[in-house]
Parts: sequence; C-alpha cells; structure tokens
Amino acid sequence: MLNSHASWDSLFVHADIATMARGRYNIIKDGAIGVAGGKIQWIGYSNQLDIDRVRSESCPVAHDIIDCSGKWILPGFVDCHTHLIWAGSRCNEFEMRLAGASYQDIAKQGGGIAATVAAVRAASEDELFSIASRRVRHILSRGTTCVEIKSGYGLNLESELKMLAVAQRLAQSFDLHVSPTFLGAHTLPLEYKGRADAYVDLVINTMLPEVKRQGIACAVDVFCESMAFSRDQTKQLFTAATDMGLPVKLHAEQLSDSGGAALAAQFNALSCDHLEYLSLDGAKAMARAGVTAVLLPGAFYMLRETRKPPVQDLIRLDVPMALATDLNPGTSPVYDMAAVMNMGCVLFGLTCEQALAGATINGAKALGLDKCKGSLETGKDADFVVWDIDGPADLSCQVGITPVNKVVIAGKIAYNA
Repeated sequence: MLNSHASWDSLFVHADIATMARGRYNIIKDGAIGVAGGKIQWIGYSNQLDIDRVRSESCPVAHDIIDCSGKWILPGFVDCHTHLIWAGSRCNEFEMRLAGASYQDIAKQGGGIAATVAAVRAASEDELFSIASRRVRHILSRGTTCVEIKSGYGLNLESELKMLAVAQRLAQSFDLHVSPTFLGAHTLPLEYKGRADAYVDLVINTMLPEVKRQGIACAVDVFCESMAFSRDQTKQLFTAATDMGLPVKLHAEQLSDSGGAALAAQFNALSCDHLEYLSLDGAKAMARAGVTAVLLPGAFYMLRETRKPPVQDLIRLDVPMALATDLNPGTSPVYDMAAVMNMGCVLFGLTCEQALAGATINGAKALGLDKCKGSLETGKDADFVVWDIDGPADLSCQVGITPVNKVVIAGKIAYNA
C-alpha cells in the first residue's frame, strides 16, 4: 500500500488511464491520480491505495475523492494552432468553394483573410472578447485544456494589439491555458498592396517591438507562401523575432513548397504547420532541428485538398506530429479536437494512438510546453479529462458525440457534464 503522509487536494480513483508519456498509451487499468497544488503528485493503481484509510477523517490523504467508476482519464487536448478570435462570417466562401472557386480565387475577390481583417478592425475589444468567449466555452466542454490563439486578423498595430489583448483577457477569464501568438505577418493588408517590403518593415520596426514591450505573445508566426510572404521576408521577420528573444513558428508548405520548413529549422522554430507540400529535405531539416510538425486536417478537408503531408517520412525521421483544429472562419471552422483526430486517421493515415499523441503531448511540444503539459506524469500540470468511453480509440472513431464527463485543469474541475 502507498505510504503517504501528505494530504492531496484531490484524488481521482477507479479510472482507466492512458498517460501518453513519450507519445504512447501506457495504459494503467483501474488507476488513480493524486493532485496537489495544481500538479500531479502521484499516479498509479487504485489497489496501491487503501481507499478506506484514504477516506478516513483521522488520516485524510486527500480532501476530495472522485470515484471515476471505470471511466477513462486522458490528458487534456492541447490545440496548438487556432485563429480563435475573429468577427464576421465567411460561410459564403464555403458555397463559393463548392461552386469551384479556389483559395486564391476567393482572396482575389476580396474574401479570405482580408474579409475577416475588415470585420476585426471594425469590432471593439469587448465585442471580440464576447464572441471569442463563446468559442472558448465550447472547446473547453469538448476536452481542450490548452489552446494557442493567434492574432493576424488585424494587420495594423492597433488591431493586432487589440486581438492579443483579447487573448490575454480570455486567459484571465477562463481556466484553460491560453498561449498567444503574434501573427502580424499573416497576409498583406489591402492598404499595402504592392508594397510587401514596406509592410514587413512595419511589422519588424513597429509591431514586434510593441508586442515584446507589452509581453503579450509567447511566439511569432509567419505565413510563408506565394500569396503571403516570401522566404526572404520570412527570414527577416524570424531574425527580428529571435533577436528579441521570441520563439518562432511557421505556416509552411500548405499550397506549395516554398522551402519554409528548412528556414524554420534554421531558426529552431517550435513548429511548422500544414506541410502538405513538405519536401524530404525539409522534413530532414525539421528532424535535425527538433521542429514539431503540426498537421491541420480540418483545412485539408474544407479546402478539398488532395496532396497529403508526407506522414510516413515524418514517422521514419522521428519528427513529432501534432494535430490541431486550425479553428478559423474560412478554411477550418472546426471546433472539436476529437473530430480532428478522426480526420487525422481517415485522411492522413495516422493510427488512433498517433492521433491522440498529436492532440496531447505533441501539441504541447509544438508550443514548447511539453515539460508541463500533454501527458499524465508526476510533476506535470493536472490537466486531464474524464471520458465516458470504452477505450482511447473511441475518440478517433466515434464522430458526433461528446463523451466528456469532467474536464480538470490545474487539479480543479473546470467543466462537469
């Protein structure tokens, strides 16, 4: 029996647990988790505990004991790539794509990112916060305990800072962890048409220093693509960001092979995201630099793409693969990480275990948070979900149901079904 003189804040017992340590299920049948100070203090088998003694008022090992009655405990989802803050609607673009319009066609007609930029610029901070709060409540109820939120729909100093201020308010108002990313180089704003270098100068010399001064972003992202920013412009932005001590990440090789992945590897980026056109040389560079590959099957699905990321190359090279929703109003209005896991399996050929690793521990790696989040291990944040499922594979194969029983963040129940 466990001999503990410490008093835990809470103890979750009689749960089947998949820890996802090192990206594997590592299943503990009839397991238990002891939590104190928001951290996992102990994890093991329920029969290692004398439950009657644990419940004894004379020797309380835990203040609260939660009997999970055979349900499953898995790490909370880490959604490492979202554009969660926006105003307006772009559902018309879905109809346009169904009629044959391409991503580029829609952008040329004033749609795409430019349409959302106009709506975000016109919205107040309070309006954006109210809209985004509804989205946060929803993803929390679906098992997401950590979310990355990008700016990038402002594209001027005032509106980019407004978006990051909303992300900061969301972090203060909700239990889940918010990792804000500055994406001032998302696309070229209309007022800078034909003057891309001038806009890059604005981002480097005006936006980045203010973002750094205010301390309101954990990383800097760039969209490196023919319709966004060139490899040379991306290099300038990465150089400026790293000189300021800000980690970088990249929208890379989504629509073409721009060589962005190799550039990101050169700057030891946290992640490269999308990667449908990733070359073998780019994948090898990512492997050498320890860059996480973030796969976004929601955008692949919504855009009806046919070129898949080179998953087998990434596996062979031992590049960690994360999955994320890419939640945005136009190309991936997807809110559910379990649905993304299903897409990762069906569209990209991942196993159920690989998909769950992508949604948890590898998502945490893509944010530089894998030392504290993404798996259930002693010393890590007590962020996990109690699921009413028969096994972890259920999350990848069942679509359209939400078997969340409880969401626990920093040891406290943040959502109870």
